[in-house]
Amino acid sequence: MNNKPILDIPKTLFEKWLDRLTAIVYIAGILYTIVIWSQLPDQVPAHYNAAGDVNRWGSKWELILLPAIAAVLAVFMSFLEKHPEWHNYMKLNESNIEFQYKNSRMLLNVLKNESVLLFVFITYRTEQVALGNTDSLGIAFIPIYLGIIFVSMAFFIIRSLK
Repeated sequence: MNNKPILDIPKTLFEKWLDRLTAIVYIAGILYTIVIWSQLPDQVPAHYNAAGDVNRWGSKWELILLPAIAAVLAVFMSFLEKHPEWHNYMKLNESNIEFQYKNSRMLLNVLKNESVLLFVFITYRTEQVALGNTDSLGIAFIPIYLGIIFVSMAFFIIRSLK
């Protein structure tokens, strides 16, 4: 199937629920930033090393970048979700095309929402470091986040092969 058909497959309840939950957390994160903005010092953590320790400080205005990047990423990945015919598939045929499209779209949906939640979490933790409530992202941050991403990808890849 070189020319993959365009199918109109509605989002699953899970995808809708995950999108809404992530939107609520994203908006709550922005509102929290607005509420505490005046309490933040002029310099906030701007970068972390692999251990989660601050290794660069920058203007508190840099905090705006994290939600902005999350929004751009979410819009781009949402656009790709709407076009599963553009995705790559290993064994696509007439009998499995609808399942493969749903599975691929759901993988993108999950990764999109995990990524947005990551940016919300990093913004929140950065604010907490800036306010002196904690001193880092934590040594477990990168292994836990990568574990979540790779487990999600493995789940959908294995599901696709069945």
